[in-house]
Amino acid sequence: MQQTKTQIIYNIYSNELYSFEVPIEVEDSQRWVILEAVKQKKELSGADLSGADLSGADLSGADLSWANLSGANLSGANLSGADLSWANLSGADLSGADLSWANLSGANLSGANLSGADLSWANLSGANLSGANLSGADLSGAENSKLCIAQTRILPEGDIIGYKKCSNNVIVKLLIPSDAKRSSAFGRKCRAEFAKVLEVFGAEYGIAMYDNKTKYIAGETIYPDSFSEDWQTECAPGIHFFITRIEAENY
Repeated sequence: MQQTKTQIIYNIYSNELYSFEVPIEVEDSQRWVILEAVKQKKELSGADLSGADLSGADLSGADLSWANLSGANLSGANLSGADLSWANLSGADLSGADLSWANLSGANLSGANLSGADLSWANLSGANLSGANLSGADLSGAENSKLCIAQTRILPEGDIIGYKKCSNNVIVKLLIPSDAKRSSAFGRKCRAEFAKVLEVFGAEYGIAMYDNKTKYIAGETIYPDSFSEDWQTECAPGIHFFITRIEAENY
């Protein structure tokens, strides 16, 4: 008879304990149990999996809704199509993870490392990405991705479309090129090293509110006097913008 050891998984919402018998030679019992549960399509919704090492694991299609995965190592993991709605992923390492088509609605991703992650077509409605690292992440087709980008401290690489409010309620649509440095503050305002003016709404050109002289004319590239990457200071130098037009209009 094979020798086994018992591994317990606690459900933080139902207060239930799930008991699994793990082969004695398995070093990481928690990882073994999680992967076995996913393989057998067992319930992991609400499970306490905080700090688990699931790097490179195949968790595609898994139901991890409401699970506590705070501080977990999910780097390079396959989470495509997984249900992570309302999961706690704060401080988790999701670098290089495949989260395409995943349901992350309401998930807590604050401080998570999502660098290089594939978030294409993921549902990010209501997700908290404050302080998350989205450098190099693929957000193509992701639901509510624009709102989520503005909550992060490190904006993703590549071209970004932004909106700036000028004097007299004139709105300017900007292209922040891939080679322009960018940053964001604690709030939803972002900054860029330089930007190209795509369109001007409400006037022939926009006039910057901060100095009442810098003109934003369609087709021109604007370079501020200086740029600071200090994300802790909201009014640091740079071209200030918002990810969504409605935020710029309400500023």
